[in-house]
Amino acid sequence: GGVELQFVSEGGNVGSRVYLTDGEESYKVFKLKNREFAFDVDVASLPCGLNGALYLVEMDEAGGKGTRNNEAGAEFGIGYCDAQCPRDIKWMDGEANADGHYGICCIEMDIWEANRRASAFTAHPCSIKGGYRCEGVDCGDGDKGVCDKDGCDFNAFRMGQEHFYGMGQDFAVDTTKPITVVTQFLTTDGTDQGDLAEIRRFYVQEGRFIANADTNVQGVPVGNSITDAFCSAQKRAFQTSDSHADKGGLKTMGEALDRGLVLVMSLWDDGATQMRWLDSSFPEGEQRGKPGVARGPCDGSTSSPAQVRQEHSSASVKYTNITYGEIGSTTSADGRRAGVLLV
Repeated sequence: GGVELQFVSEGGNVGSRVYLTDGEESYKVFKLKNREFAFDVDVASLPCGLNGALYLVEMDEAGGKGTRNNEAGAEFGIGYCDAQCPRDIKWMDGEANADGHYGICCIEMDIWEANRRASAFTAHPCSIKGGYRCEGVDCGDGDKGVCDKDGCDFNAFRMGQEHFYGMGQDFAVDTTKPITVVTQFLTTDGTDQGDLAEIRRFYVQEGRFIANADTNVQGVPVGNSITDAFCSAQKRAFQTSDSHADKGGLKTMGEALDRGLVLVMSLWDDGATQMRWLDSSFPEGEQRGKPGVARGPCDGSTSSPAQVRQEHSSASVKYTNITYGEIGSTTSADGRRAGVLLV
């Protein structure tokens, strides 16, 4: 089983976001420290400028039901938050937010953000627990806000491996075919009690085990996973502030994984940056040759919402065979699946 998210619906609605529930009145909560999470994904129809995302956020299990005037909750899809502290949530903590005065922040673990040209997984720790209604400086960027909006990301193209992920047999991961994605949340001592120390990724495609790409960036030690040392080295190499460390790094993310996070799946376009931060050059205007600027092979010229909606309205992303379990339990080297099957 699984779910397919359409980009533009027959009625003209654009993009979608869905949550995994646990019964009718609560969201499914995942406690994934010292566990692994696996799923199959098909991004073959997603062009530059689109993002099929699967991620975890520290939403309230009940969708905030009972908070202030909120009598709706999870059964109505209420309670969303993420590390970008979005201000476009119109109903927040039981109150209207039509003017966007408030944002809603929480820890976010992006397991998968991708189209057929580029992909990334990213840890976004925050200095708060659970959903936090912000205003003013708290909603801001970098050191000023309560969340690490940039996060610590692993994008193979950005880390110097331009031929790891893409369309066709010349790439290690071929996005014209379905991909099994496995993410492991490893602790310092291999137990549930240890601190989160590493987020490790590998892939399986057509029965073939594919380790994540090794870094190939001057100043960043060779490795293929997210660790605090990797994050700090990456920030230095790319000359960006280390908000990830300032917000507690992987230890803070691990504490959130202990408390439990909600699974979100979405498909969206990007009016603010045309998804350049994922698949093109970002920040816009920076020289592409500057370390960290090139995120993918796209040039952004065909990535505006108007163009992708007109030319790729039939695009979709498929998530199937979502499983989780003990480290090493969900996927064998030849691609056979096990563990707790969700959808």
